[in-house]
Amino acid sequence: MDGRSFYLFTAAQIIVVCVVLWFVFTMPGAWDWQRGLGSALLVAGLAGVGVARYQLGRSFAIRAEAHKLVTHGIYSKIRNPIYVFGTVVIAGFALLTHRPVIWLLVLAIIVMQTIRARREAQVLEAAFGDAYREYRRHTWF
Repeated sequence: MDGRSFYLFTAAQIIVVCVVLWFVFTMPGAWDWQRGLGSALLVAGLAGVGVARYQLGRSFAIRAEAHKLVTHGIYSKIRNPIYVFGTVVIAGFALLTHRPVIWLLVLAIIVMQTIRARREAQVLEAAFGDAYREYRRHTWF
């Protein structure tokens, strides 16, 4: 992702996080265990996405591209932390809003992210070969 697109996309992500947090903390209704757990998952998921996005840096891309093999920080344990934490965000939202139908979205996202992760793995393996295969052996998803 080039300089201007990188900064615009990052700014859009920050705005979305602010709107989501505003929604969570101004939403009317009682704070039951489900809303509390959902809020905690949503905030933890957003934090995880933020950390993963920061550690990925300029290697971030919408489409699968092989810029640099990022293996430090959270990427030393999880190959696709943005996908994992993004799913945590949606699961938190499902709990927070008391809308069971959103769990179908969670399932759909898990399927889509798994497919996307496999495509990215193919691109990274083609670009980085044995280094990627070794990295993959020591990390989860």
